[in-house]
Amino acid sequence: MYRGANRCVYTCFRWPRYDILGIQFRPIRLARRSITSSAASLSGNRDLIENGCLIRYQTPIQQREDTIYALSTAEGKAGIAVIRISGPSCKSIYDGLCPSKPTLKPRYATIRTLYHPNSNGSDILDSEALVLFFPNPKTVTGDDVLELHVHGGSATVKAVLSAIPKCTADGPIRYAEPGEFTKRAFLNDRLDLAQVEALSETLSAETEQQRRAAVRGSSGSLGRTYEDWRQKLLQARAEMEALIDFSEDQHFDESPASLVGNVTEQVRQILQGIHVHEGASERSELLRNGIKIALVGPPNVGKSSFMNHVVGREASIVSGESGTTRDIVEANLDIRGYLCTFADTAGFRTTAEDGDIDSYGSEAKIGAVEEEGIRRARVKATQSDVIIALASIETGISNGPHIRYDMETLRIAAACKERLVVVNKRDAVSDEELHSLVQQLRRDVLGKIEGLEGVQPVLISCKEAQNLGSDQTDPGGIKGVIARLVSSFTEMTSLPATLQDLHGVTERQRQLLVQCRGHLEDYLESVGYGEFGHENGVDETQGDDADITMAAEHLRYAANKLGRITGRGEVGDVEEILGVIFEKFCVGK
Repeated sequence: MYRGANRCVYTCFRWPRYDILGIQFRPIRLARRSITSSAASLSGNRDLIENGCLIRYQTPIQQREDTIYALSTAEGKAGIAVIRISGPSCKSIYDGLCPSKPTLKPRYATIRTLYHPNSNGSDILDSEALVLFFPNPKTVTGDDVLELHVHGGSATVKAVLSAIPKCTADGPIRYAEPGEFTKRAFLNDRLDLAQVEALSETLSAETEQQRRAAVRGSSGSLGRTYEDWRQKLLQARAEMEALIDFSEDQHFDESPASLVGNVTEQVRQILQGIHVHEGASERSELLRNGIKIALVGPPNVGKSSFMNHVVGREASIVSGESGTTRDIVEANLDIRGYLCTFADTAGFRTTAEDGDIDSYGSEAKIGAVEEEGIRRARVKATQSDVIIALASIETGISNGPHIRYDMETLRIAAACKERLVVVNKRDAVSDEELHSLVQQLRRDVLGKIEGLEGVQPVLISCKEAQNLGSDQTDPGGIKGVIARLVSSFTEMTSLPATLQDLHGVTERQRQLLVQCRGHLEDYLESVGYGEFGHENGVDETQGDDADITMAAEHLRYAANKLGRITGRGEVGDVEEILGVIFEKFCVGK
């Protein structure tokens, strides 16, 4: 340990809890680092001096002396209902519900008759309940856990729940708050916040892909990665601050420039990892929140009919009248494990005021309401992950068979990374005419729009799709469109086999990673390394105290952002973080 005036570089390990003036304090694990008296005074945590070293304690978020209980299975009639109890009074509750019965053997299921605690063994709550006891600390919450597997009738469950708080115990017994069991698991170091968020995603998963992403994120590897990065930054900061404080009193094997160079190499490696995690977050968010798909095109090309066939119900009104769909109609569905949101939008067409004409050769006249619908359609299309631009084959008397399309919607589709051009009413012409029209569309229209040059339109017939008794495996070609969409979904969300755990990166984590990256890039600027990945050169002036002081602060800020992801380290607003995460949990978990 280095010592200096008002400063010390120290190593803090896990310490036992301390009781000071009747308030329990829990020490935070810190890496070796330098502390100044001024820095200590700015801390919002409680600081104590022991043997010349500053030890930092954080006030606990809440006292965990209460024993909590809740129904962990769903409410309503069932074969079995599981009631979970956690806290120091588990044994007392067991004694109250099962008077004069032997002590339970840990982790062994035992059949017991449950009695009301105030009935002296006369009021039976459940004649055959399965009871299990799990002693701390190796439990789901880190505290003693008692589970009661009772018959799932509503009256039985209600009777047992009402009897639990009437048992004689040393401390309070109360019904659990949403997510409180998992919160105790976090506070007792059974889970980190990354695992907690993965558990939340597991509970809310509605599709197969959401379930798989949540399971991959619950392994704990993300939390270990972020904690490893944080520890490296803390160690690097400690070395730099030791150089600042004691360079004149101690012998250092490395020159300031060499030390900065070594730390900078570590920072670059972490930055590379952060970029990978940020990209993975964008893919995993598509699985969690759903893939947004917009249907765009001119009026009467079959957008509403196509959407109804895909979602399997009449979500949109189908009519031959132009402008029938004036507002956005949305429908959610599960397509082969992917959560999708389809948006049927108003048909695009030009206005007569611009001197344009529609595909029928007549002036296009639209009202204010339809015009607003088109404006909303443009906005919805730009916010979508996939755009399906629809066109249709028309057999006009004056100009013969032709493909009706809207140039603006094609350009909007071209600007989207994932797009599909679909031509409806393939049944309106012969196969030979159909082939000729499609080739003309590709050559004269799509080939002249940047981004659509190589696109092969998908041909469908919503009219044929209505023929459910057809011998064809895919009448109308709708299943072919769905197959193309699923292929796009896979490409948009897949990760290499070695990076599957990154599906667990949440939006909250991504935002903190972005902030961490900003501080690390500030560090590179402060030591003269310029933009990420480009070295501007290092010389002895980079060991100057002012530069290293700023660099060390940037490392501290970056480490704190990583600490907010896992809930470990010097995080002063853990309670606020927990409130955001656990408010989505159900009671009993």
